Amino acid sequence: MTTLGLAWTYLAARPLLTALHVLLLALGVATIVLLILFTGQTEERLERDAKAVDLVVGAKGSPLQLILSSVLHADVPTGNIPFTAARTLAADPMVLSATPVSLGDSYRGFRIVGTDASFLDLYSARIAKGLPFKGEMEAVLGARVARQSGLAPGATFAGSHGLAAAGGAAHAEHPYRVVGILEPTGSVIDRLVLTPLESVWEVHEGHSPGRAHPTQESREITALLVRYRTPIAAAQLPRRINGTTSLQAASPAYEGARLMKLIGVGVDALRAFALVLMASAALSVFIALISALQERRYDLGLLRLMGARPSRLLALIAAEGMTLVVGGVILGLALGHFAAEGLGRWLVESQAWSVTGLAWDPAELWLCLLVIAFGAATCAIPAILAYRRDPATILLER
Repeated sequence: MTTLGLAWTYLAARPLLTALHVLLLALGVATIVLLILFTGQTEERLERDAKAVDLVVGAKGSPLQLILSSVLHADVPTGNIPFTAARTLAADPMVLSATPVSLGDSYRGFRIVGTDASFLDLYSARIAKGLPFKGEMEAVLGARVARQSGLAPGATFAGSHGLAAAGGAAHAEHPYRVVGILEPTGSVIDRLVLTPLESVWEVHEGHSPGRAHPTQESREITALLVRYRTPIAAAQLPRRINGTTSLQAASPAYEGARLMKLIGVGVDALRAFALVLMASAALSVFIALISALQERRYDLGLLRLMGARPSRLLALIAAEGMTLVVGGVILGLALGHFAAEGLGRWLVESQAWSVTGLAWDPAELWLCLLVIAFGAATCAIPAILAYRRDPATILLER
């Protein structure tokens, strides 16, 4: 029988204990894998969705909420700002481009965003089918919206009041007509329904009977997505807006870093818990190997008398321990990716965030190598003890 086969026979003789060791290590590996996938994909999404926007200008309130609502589309807005104030800011010499955003309605959980053609340029989005929106109540669907809704150019739909997945009352008297579908970009625009600002104004102004038709000066938007013309604008423009106007300016890069810092507190706690689990698993494997070495000392002595070299005994104990370690790593990877995919499917219902277990992060390879190396060190002491034992002394003890 081969060394690996003999090691497997020993492990199979104690199935419950073997399964416990493997599961304990697997839980620790799975927790860290889940954290790697979640934090890695979150950072990637924050960078991808916010890289085209230097500054977000909106109503006073939480700057993080302003970024989450107007850039990541994962929260409710802080309020509205006058459209005239937004146009004045857009004309500032420090501003290269200013894209208006107006929120308030959704379709099957996907947000309807009132904006203009510059929104497509922010995300380098292209039309896959149909045409860009031009007139009032025309809509362009992101790739994911079109895929999940089944809508095609020429179809009509009614938005629902509110941004929650369930939605509120439907605006049936103001249907949108789909004129185009965007190519997939992998960014937030895939989950949005885009329409001219005038569409959003028409839908909501139509719900104010007896009210005079609003003028351009009285109309509002949710936020303005700004790109700087010069680097010096990053130091001067936000300070001027926050200090001299009733508006609020927030930096997506800064708020994104702050968000990851907030998330990091919980991530660090879970990571510490996972390390404790893996340390406990390593200790249990060590104790199991020492115990097995003591229980099988006569078997090992007989193997030596039958011609087995000391290196064979070392390899036998090492193979037994490393089988447990490698089994725990493989099971942990599978559980971690399964948990990430399950979390992603749960989050996707809110249309606010996305995580997938089908991705691979290079940090996982380093994790596997580190755990295997640590496991090998754990198995080294029992293996060396088996190597150094004198078979005659072992048999005389009986």
